[in-house]
Amino acid sequence: MADIVIVGAGLGGMPMAFEMKDMARPEDRVIMVSDKDYFHFVPSNPWIAVGWRARKDIVVPLAKPLGKRGVELVVGKVTRVLPAENRLELEDGSSLNYDHLIIASGPRLAFDEISGLGPQGHTESVCHIDHAEKACSRWMEFVEKPAPIVVGAVQGASCFGPAYEFAFIMDKDLRDRKIRDKVPMTFVTSEPYIGHLGLDGVGDSKTMMESELRKRHIDWICNAKVDRVEDGVMHVIECDESGQEKKRHELPFGYSMMLPAFTGIEAVRGVEGLVNPRGFIVIDKHQCNPTHRNIWGIGVAVAIAPKKPTPVPIGVPKTGFMIESMVTATAHNIRDRLDGKEETAEATWNAVCLADMGDTGIAFVAMPQIPPRNVNWMKGGKWVHVAKIAFEKYFLYKIRNGTSEPLYEKVVMKSLGIDKLK
Repeated sequence: MADIVIVGAGLGGMPMAFEMKDMARPEDRVIMVSDKDYFHFVPSNPWIAVGWRARKDIVVPLAKPLGKRGVELVVGKVTRVLPAENRLELEDGSSLNYDHLIIASGPRLAFDEISGLGPQGHTESVCHIDHAEKACSRWMEFVEKPAPIVVGAVQGASCFGPAYEFAFIMDKDLRDRKIRDKVPMTFVTSEPYIGHLGLDGVGDSKTMMESELRKRHIDWICNAKVDRVEDGVMHVIECDESGQEKKRHELPFGYSMMLPAFTGIEAVRGVEGLVNPRGFIVIDKHQCNPTHRNIWGIGVAVAIAPKKPTPVPIGVPKTGFMIESMVTATAHNIRDRLDGKEETAEATWNAVCLADMGDTGIAFVAMPQIPPRNVNWMKGGKWVHVAKIAFEKYFLYKIRNGTSEPLYEKVVMKSLGIDKLK
């Protein structure tokens, strides 16, 4: 009998629980540890922030679907991972032992690295549903008194898609309200060019994304470092190709949403052999930590080094299809270990993404995620907007019903006309 513990009930953790339950032996326990008693569909948060979705639309209480599948639920925050003892410490003073530990915690949001950044400062966030609800409340106040908008992603960010999505969604909402002409918009990003996305571009993403911004009269600043944020003013340093200061900008705003940099969660920071300096889980090609061989990492929590330096530091995104493939590989490899075999499964680190733009959208496929690639394209159209809505509905159905079917293969790839990704 083995106790298999999963930390984090998000986009990676919940599918991991269901797939691990499928792969585990009858006598094994699969245990989910979550600091919240609910799952929320993070990709829908930009819609929440403008009032196009409500909390009830994208939240699923954990107890019922996990109980249905026989996965045990522990609601509590993990404060420390102790690999030498095969044990987790929880905030309430209790502890939990494990035979295998899967860290699917997602990131810590590093708003504190820039003065005035984040929901506790002067900018909004769509990284968590609580943030998105606050952003929505602020949005409803803003549309009554239109003013300039600053939106984007700060230095060290590794997730750029939601910044573009939210810029386009805000534009659409403002047009619907007939007040777009009263709102200058500036997109501020640490990317070296528009459409880089942390992936060194995908297909003709630079030209396409610049074109979409121009169509919507959205200005941009690339190679940008946010120095600090004050009430109504963002101080931005624009850098040259060598990363040296080129120009300083003082950008006034009445509303701002900036994606932060990520780090690993505090529970793993500084654990020798487990994490890199930013706190992300170090893994081998089988999703296993090379030092602590019964600890596994999936999703945003894992360390992936950029293949090419950029003038302003940025990270590498972990997209949905990549996470889904990490889940499957990890489940199979743990089962192999339980059966006394060597692990062999490897995740297919391909990027397949649907980015909503309010009433249209852009889809891209990067195989593999980091160049050089075998497949490298980006396309747009209203069908992407429809496909994103369909994926939201299917993923929430998957969580509510405890199914482990691979939704990227069933929904996203089908909508893209792709039979199989290798």
